[in-house]
Amino acid sequence: MLAYTIRRILLMIPTLFGVAVLVFFMLRVMPGDIVETMLREGGGNIPQHVIEQERARLGLDRPLYVQFFSWFGGILQGDFGTSMWTGRPVIHEIGSRLELSLQVALMATLLAVLIALPLGTLAAIFKNTLIDHVIRVISIAGLAVPSFWLGMIIILTLLTFYSWIPPLTFVSIFDDPWRNLSQLIWPAMAVGYRYSAVATRMTRSSILEVMQEDYIRTARAKGVYERLVVARHGMRNALLPVITVIGLEFAFLIGGLVVTEQVFNLNGIGRLFVQATARGDYTMVQGLVLLVAVTFILVNFMIDMLYAVLDPRIRYK
Repeated sequence: MLAYTIRRILLMIPTLFGVAVLVFFMLRVMPGDIVETMLREGGGNIPQHVIEQERARLGLDRPLYVQFFSWFGGILQGDFGTSMWTGRPVIHEIGSRLELSLQVALMATLLAVLIALPLGTLAAIFKNTLIDHVIRVISIAGLAVPSFWLGMIIILTLLTFYSWIPPLTFVSIFDDPWRNLSQLIWPAMAVGYRYSAVATRMTRSSILEVMQEDYIRTARAKGVYERLVVARHGMRNALLPVITVIGLEFAFLIGGLVVTEQVFNLNGIGRLFVQATARGDYTMVQGLVLLVAVTFILVNFMIDMLYAVLDPRIRYK
């Protein structure tokens, strides 16, 4: 197990390096020039020599391989560069918005787990009954309804009955927990509903598959109570694909809340992604892509570790 863990950690290094190479050179292929976008944003007539001077100041006149190794060398030292648009360090720009997106993702994940596991289990136990049909309707509705549309419905409902509108500024949970939760619970519910629908369907399918295994029939033949058969023998093995779905959905939410953040006026990582892409802010997009890549890699690593905890038959060699 220790050797496997070390190998997995070492494999993260070439993966991240490959992501860095791809995102760096693919951004340079995209049309557009951030210098011209910044200087000529208001429609002004900026001389060409001024544009060239600004490109030189940002280091964009150097060969691409020099720019790459300069940027990647800074990453190895904990320096993700400076935003070409705002002039602030990329790590500070991301850090100021990461708390919001991370909290919404964690709250949506918690809501999804609390909803999906019991509903999916009930749907599997009471297969093809009224309970199963109702739960399937709920889960299919969650898959069909876009989270941003549900978010707009939530806002209109709160505005109509409680005169509530999304606040203009984000309040940290460490400063004012009540105000923070009252602000973020609604986008977390809008995202968590769809999230729970995916996990519910996976939980139901996984439990139904596991309950057909020989060891389940053996436990029943021994006279074990059905509740213990499901909880002790079925759930542990059925949770493996469910945990995979939950983990990947959580990693996606870190940078995938673009429209939801727009609806609820949240200044998170998703909105920063859109702004950086529209402005052609290379260094900011590179830092954001690496953040998402690191999140996916770490989540997959933790999922693999949980496999061995939940299923004792698994022994990594």
